[in-house]
Amino acid sequence: MALDKSGVGDMFDAIAWRYDFLNHFLTLGIDNLWRNKAVSLITAPKGSSFLDVATGTGDLAVTLVRKKAPAKVFGIDISEGMLSFGRKKMEKLGLSEMVTLTQEDCEALSFTEGSFEAVTVGFGIRNFLHPDKGLSEMYRVLKPGGEAIILEFSRPKSKLMCKLFDMYFCYVLPQIGKLFSKHSSAYTYLPDSVKEFPYGEGFAKLMREAGFTAVEYHPLTFGVATVYKGVK
Repeated sequence: MALDKSGVGDMFDAIAWRYDFLNHFLTLGIDNLWRNKAVSLITAPKGSSFLDVATGTGDLAVTLVRKKAPAKVFGIDISEGMLSFGRKKMEKLGLSEMVTLTQEDCEALSFTEGSFEAVTVGFGIRNFLHPDKGLSEMYRVLKPGGEAIILEFSRPKSKLMCKLFDMYFCYVLPQIGKLFSKHSSAYTYLPDSVKEFPYGEGFAKLMREAGFTAVEYHPLTFGVATVYKGVK
């Protein structure tokens, strides 16, 4: 199911009220471990400025604050519905001064060149209409030596794990997602978007084409997710 930017934003607006619960429930909480692993790859010192692209409700932004003690985290997303829930989360956690969440097009960033020591994306870049443009923008707003850390779903290499993955993602997950979110297609879109998105060396190539060097990637949990790192 192909969606334009407006369609993606509308879909995430519709499921924002259940997004956090379903993320943790459907991954059995392992998504938190994946975020910790992604953030651990950042070498920027304390007091740095970070940009979290496609931040959603800000889970990765919270991990950045807790693990890396930045001066500031800017989180952007196309879905105002998701951001609204994210702002409430930051207020509840006492992080409103540390984390600023604003609506913005992830493929056309408003920030000036060389603004950040690190840029992160957690489970969002596969929703970009043009991932290459998004990567180029991330590269632009990084300082020289800055790091891009991208966490995304992928597909296991093991035939057995791939079968189990497909069974869960294509049949079980959509039914649970529909039941709890009351949205008929959002959790059908998820497995479709994962199938269509390049992963492993395919995505690493996109990062190199955007200008990143020292690109590396690390499959997580049998390859269900992968974290990528590139340096400007």
